[in-house]
Amino acid sequence: MLKPHTRLSAIALAGALLLSGGLLTACSPSGPGSGPAPVAQDHSAMQMETPASQSAQSALYGAMRELWADHMQWTYATVKDFFHNQDALPDTLDRLLQNQVFLGDAIATYYGDDAGQALTDLLTEHIQLAVPVLTAAQAGDDAALQAGLDDWYANAQDIADFLTGANPDSWPAGTTSEMMKAHIDTTVAYSVDLLKGDYKKSIADYDIAFNHMMDMADALSAGIVAQFPDQF
Repeated sequence: MLKPHTRLSAIALAGALLLSGGLLTACSPSGPGSGPAPVAQDHSAMQMETPASQSAQSALYGAMRELWADHMQWTYATVKDFFHNQDALPDTLDRLLQNQVFLGDAIATYYGDDAGQALTDLLTEHIQLAVPVLTAAQAGDDAALQAGLDDWYANAQDIADFLTGANPDSWPAGTTSEMMKAHIDTTVAYSVDLLKGDYKKSIADYDIAFNHMMDMADALSAGIVAQFPDQF
């Protein structure tokens, strides 16, 4: 039984909730003039989507993308400040940690408060575990760096396991593990660039990381829609 949740940020999923009352899927847009006239079909065996359900799904996809976009941009800013602007780091890091609460709130809307708090805790640990990695990288301590990376990847697997446990049909174990590993891989790539002060390369590598995260956000939205069709 889903429990209503009141801690959602206004950004998080308000639009989706209003519209709905409430892994990776892509649809190619089409419009007038994009192809030949459609052929009449027998929809007797199909579940028709109403404009309202389509709007609810669009709102969910948009809100989920915005939350994970914030995760990405504030992570980049935090890594950059860690290496090059320590005075700004406390405020930047605080904003990044706030994002993890918003992400947990979004999940709580569908999976309940306990699940939302569990995800927030895992994501907060995800941010905290980056500190020893960045510290070791800056100090050139290879042993400490490897230990920090091992812990970081282990946490990523814990997040993958959480997602699979919540929705095994849409988020199977192999998919979530690879998804979270790729998130760490791509974060490490632009972090190394920032450490070196190679900002041009850091932007290019950040774009790769960002695009991966948008795919992940869409996969989460697709899974929620598939698991809770009555809310859309």
